Amino acid sequence: MTDSRPDPDALLAQLQRDETAARRGRLKIFFGANAGVGKTFAMLAAAHAAQRQGRAVRIGVVETHGRADTEAIARDLPRLPLKDIAHRGQTLREFDLDAALAWGRGQPGGVLLLDELAHSNAPGSRHAKRWQDAQELREAGVEVWTTLNVQHLESLNDIVGGITGIRVWETLPDKVFDEADEVVVVDLPPDELLQRLKEGKVYLPQQAERAAKNFFRKGNLLALRELALRRTADRVDDQMQAYRREHTDLGKGAVWPNRESLLACVGPGAASDKVVRSAARLAQQLGLDWHAVHVETAQGLGEAARQRVQRTLALAQSLGARTALLSAPEVGAALVGYAREHNLARLVVGRRERAWRWPGRRTLAEALSHLAEEMDVLQVALPTHSRQPKPAPPRGHGLFAAQALRGYAAALAGTLLVTAAGNELLRFMAPTNIAMLYLLNVVGVALRFGRAPAALTALLGVAAFDFVFVEPRWSFVVGDAQYLVTFAVLLLVGLVIGQLAAGLQAQARAAREGERRVRGLYAMSRDLGAALVAEQVAEIATRFLSAEFGAASAVLVPPLGATAGREVLAVLPGASARPDLGVAQWAFDHGQPAGQGTDTLPASPCLMLPLTAPMRVRGVLAVDGQVGGRKRRWSPEARGLLDTCAALLAISLERIHYIEVAQHSTLQIESERLRNSLLTAISHDLRTPLAALVGLADALRLTPLDPPQADVADAMRRSALRMSALVSNLLDMARLQSGTVQLNRHWLPLQEVVGSALASLDEALAGREVVVELPPELPLIELDAVLIERVLVNLLENAAKYAEGEIRIGARTAGRHVEIDVSDAGPGFPPGREARLFDKFERGDRESATPGVGLGLAICKAIVEAHGGRISAHNAATGGACVRVELPLGQPPQEKPE
Repeated sequence: MTDSRPDPDALLAQLQRDETAARRGRLKIFFGANAGVGKTFAMLAAAHAAQRQGRAVRIGVVETHGRADTEAIARDLPRLPLKDIAHRGQTLREFDLDAALAWGRGQPGGVLLLDELAHSNAPGSRHAKRWQDAQELREAGVEVWTTLNVQHLESLNDIVGGITGIRVWETLPDKVFDEADEVVVVDLPPDELLQRLKEGKVYLPQQAERAAKNFFRKGNLLALRELALRRTADRVDDQMQAYRREHTDLGKGAVWPNRESLLACVGPGAASDKVVRSAARLAQQLGLDWHAVHVETAQGLGEAARQRVQRTLALAQSLGARTALLSAPEVGAALVGYAREHNLARLVVGRRERAWRWPGRRTLAEALSHLAEEMDVLQVALPTHSRQPKPAPPRGHGLFAAQALRGYAAALAGTLLVTAAGNELLRFMAPTNIAMLYLLNVVGVALRFGRAPAALTALLGVAAFDFVFVEPRWSFVVGDAQYLVTFAVLLLVGLVIGQLAAGLQAQARAAREGERRVRGLYAMSRDLGAALVAEQVAEIATRFLSAEFGAASAVLVPPLGATAGREVLAVLPGASARPDLGVAQWAFDHGQPAGQGTDTLPASPCLMLPLTAPMRVRGVLAVDGQVGGRKRRWSPEARGLLDTCAALLAISLERIHYIEVAQHSTLQIESERLRNSLLTAISHDLRTPLAALVGLADALRLTPLDPPQADVADAMRRSALRMSALVSNLLDMARLQSGTVQLNRHWLPLQEVVGSALASLDEALAGREVVVELPPELPLIELDAVLIERVLVNLLENAAKYAEGEIRIGARTAGRHVEIDVSDAGPGFPPGREARLFDKFERGDRESATPGVGLGLAICKAIVEAHGGRISAHNAATGGACVRVELPLGQPPQEKPE
């Protein structure tokens, strides 16, 4: 009796999934082949229908691209305001996520329209992609309706690029599409779409003309339409398969022939390649998914037959099939069960004409037809049995193998022992009861030695029972004909029991093997979870592969801190194999297996598996493919185990990498905090004595002194002022980085700030020509006058220190920014180091005698970025250095009429 009760763990997992889905908002995607098919229009029309039903609807963002019909239907729907984001001199209008979240919290059950799901947000937004905004909205319980084109799916991006010749850079992960609650396909025939393009209903006239010559060719549209429909069909098929898995009563029933698919049944014969090739051709012609499966029964396979099966399954995998190796007592039942589990409607088997077979014994095709009447069974003609070499018996399982000879000896000894015991028991029981002892002997021999010894035990048991216990005793003459029935039943039952016992032994052996591998993977994953350095990961991998396969191995990773694209692999300590570094580097660079057993560099003695983690390839696992001086042939289950091992190693290496990154970041943060605290403390402690020193120097200047003494006093004053400025810079840097500075912004003319900076530098700029070019039409700027004056003072001081000749200050408006240039006629900045000059304690010439510690430009950068602007340095075309400050232009307040 089978236990039909549901699995409690599965029920708990399903409840958790349902609870999570209930909390999350729904995602509805209007999906199309390309722009112009009407996705946005369909979404807006559905929004109108939802609004008429009483649902709250808001437009988060809708891209109409100037289409009059789309703008007309969107006009009557309420909108959320967009937010302004300044970027490179322009103000971009972007979706306001915070406003949408606030609206969603006040409107349970509301619908938010978010057009173009794959859109890239402007720099400075909370998320880089709009689909990430949609994910956060869904987590907050907001239902999102959106649109998507097929070329924006990450898995199809390269295919679309190959078809159209245009690479689309805005993509989203396929899981976002697959996890959507509803997908509405919006389709339009190519001819109608091209007509809409000509009528200007897709793009504006100039854009439409370019699109018709490039992307919107009819062949491209047909291919994209097929991709969109196929991808949607795949999603629906996955949903149907998940439904069948959740409802196990359906999964075990008949196949639903809603989608054509093939199952190639791979046998141990050499002609099975023909079955695989025929199935591959049929799948390619019909555009079907297909599987290839071999079922190993309790009889087992010889080494040659096992290698043929492995080669055939590898061939099927290379031709695009999903392969599996099953273990079951009956081939037909296992194939039908696999086909129903994966909803495969057609089975492809080989047909070989046999001159003779046991009466009543069905062929595999007949057995499949009998077990699954709803499936189609396609037979591929194979060469006759006489033309094929007979499969070699399994090693250790032949009729005269050592294991079988021991079984025969055990059968004879067991029969003699049972006969002797039965002769002693004959005084207490009837002869027919003693026959049961012979059946018990058959069971014992079958469990220990297999079928052939069990069959011999059954025959010897019948003969011994007739000779010893049937009258006339001690002869094979049967006095009572009824005993013939007893002999037949005893022999038949003995053979059946032997067959069943041997089958159970084979299944138990397979179960123990599977349990051993699962236990090994569990132990490996547990050890990897505790690993803290990459060397431990390599040692764990070596230990696991040695215990599981008896194979030497090595783990290769790029050195810490290697530049992306220039990573050269190195073998971690503890390796037991010597891999070819060139083959390993190829596998790492391309993210594909290489070496022995693959189609890439197969002469290599090692199999190279890339350690592909969720973020990137972390290294390569090299496994020695030699065993006993011969090439090892990896079975499908062994390759699957190796792939699982590689995945676990990759995840562990990535975890260790991010642990190191976090530790390094924490150390940097603590170092920066300590340095800022030290600078603050030192700055405060030095300000008082420096102020006193400057005051004393000023007092000395008021006292009549001899010329040498006056020079000393002036030098003391200059040094004290320089030290005071340095301390002020240190203190300002510490305050800016601590985040405690509050901007005191006011709308001011730039001319006023520049004049104040020049006035404070009268002494430093004495004798220098300063040219100020500020157009009178410059608008007001909202800024902190004290801090921006400090920026200009630092820039002018640098120009006075490092350059001779005139200093120029210029300004102009550029888009939504005002650009301020401070330039000189000096030697300019060191080439290639312009960006680094804004780092703390970075100087243009480290060995220069010019005083300074390299904080001026760092302070300027911090102040400008606090205003939402940016600062950059470059060498002017006419010579000299130029520092450019870009400050954003806001909307100045309107003057009140008098």
